[in-house]
Amino acid sequence: MSALSRALTVSAALLVASVWAPLASAQGANQEAAQTRVVPGAREEVLMSLAPVVREIAPSIVNVYGSRVEQRQAHPFLDDPFFGQFFGERGFGVPRDRVQRSAGSGVVVDPSGLVITNHHVIAGMTEVKVSLADRREYPAKVVISDERSDLAVLKLEGEGPFPAARLGDSEALEVGDFVIALGNPFGVGQTVTQGIVSALARTQAGISDFQSFIQTDAAINPGNSGGPLVDLNGDVVGINTAIFTRSGGNHGIGFAVPSSVARLVLESARGGSSVVRRPWLGARLQTVSQDIAHGLGLPRPLGALVASVVNDSPAMKAGLVPGDVITSVSGRPVDDPDGFGYHFYSRPVDGEISLAVLRGGDTVTLTLPLAAAPERPARDPVTAGERPRSPFIGATVVNLSPAVAEEMAITYADNGVVILDPGASARFGFRAGDILLSINDRDIANTGDFDTAWQSAPRFWRVTLNRQGRVLRTEFGG
Repeated sequence: MSALSRALTVSAALLVASVWAPLASAQGANQEAAQTRVVPGAREEVLMSLAPVVREIAPSIVNVYGSRVEQRQAHPFLDDPFFGQFFGERGFGVPRDRVQRSAGSGVVVDPSGLVITNHHVIAGMTEVKVSLADRREYPAKVVISDERSDLAVLKLEGEGPFPAARLGDSEALEVGDFVIALGNPFGVGQTVTQGIVSALARTQAGISDFQSFIQTDAAINPGNSGGPLVDLNGDVVGINTAIFTRSGGNHGIGFAVPSSVARLVLESARGGSSVVRRPWLGARLQTVSQDIAHGLGLPRPLGALVASVVNDSPAMKAGLVPGDVITSVSGRPVDDPDGFGYHFYSRPVDGEISLAVLRGGDTVTLTLPLAAAPERPARDPVTAGERPRSPFIGATVVNLSPAVAEEMAITYADNGVVILDPGASARFGFRAGDILLSINDRDIANTGDFDTAWQSAPRFWRVTLNRQGRVLRTEFGG
């Protein structure tokens, strides 16, 4: 065993038990005699430290800086020659442009200079720079910025090789495992904090709409975003993303994107793609309540109940049917739909997984192909133009396909159109992701139907749409 392994083993053991030996109870003749406190027997026990882990991972931790120039509307007097002779180029002392900046952390995960950070750190930035631990600074190109997972991959524009960290297996984590968070909180410089895994498969974090998160009590603060969560082997098991706070400071509830999701985004970047290819299930799942468990003859609520299955989807090809209860994914237990998503949506496409399913009191094993959601029908985007009293001015709609539904995190339907960009129609209350069902009592099955509908000029507009599962009806005009 190497010195590092011995140090980590001793460190982990002492963090759990410290130097206090457990005391056995004096009651009962069959109980063992109480152990006494002991003096550390080796130098390593006295000098227990996480320093070997930190020393190994620290060179790959980076600071990420983003900026963009925002054009500000100048006062009209500033362009007037008369006023210009008084104020000159300084105008009224107010700059015409404003620079918007962001800062966060990141981790180098490939010697070629690929860096993983958070999407929200570089979102909307036109210039990105990365500062390494040794103070070298490089411009960086955004390869992928995935809002759904809140992850981004950057490419350093410099000569490698760069010190790179290893991506670990987040699915091997258990609640109670020790972890280390690294980053640049509040811009004070590289900082290390330590804690444990508090929970897995957290989805009610209000961060993104896609995957589950690792919850940890390792201190995470503003500026830590994009930095790694590391296990005691020095492997990156998560990317620090957010904290739960009421004051802006750390309350011991932090969230990290699992490394399994980060690996999926990274592999998409390595493959030259600007978008992340994710597996598509093609089924709607729901939580097994106490009443449902009783009706199915289950001893307790467990698993993810299949509520519906899309035609010609991977779920249908695997043989899933409504009423099935998924209890595990490739041997990993599933307690609810969130747990299923934690193990499923980070898988690479073009493979397959096994599902354990309860059906009619028996357990069956199904093989599910991992395929990306198809874009059928084609999007065929249509943008509405100017029409008197029209509420759709500037709205861009596309045909609804499994790929579009996955991209926009909405429920897939067999047909219909979805608002991709509301444009000026946002002032009438339309939102991206709204599925248009009918306009003036005419069904909208595809973008061709919408193209015909928006070009009419009725006195009143009657619109029916589906917004996050709720059917809304409204009228405009008069």
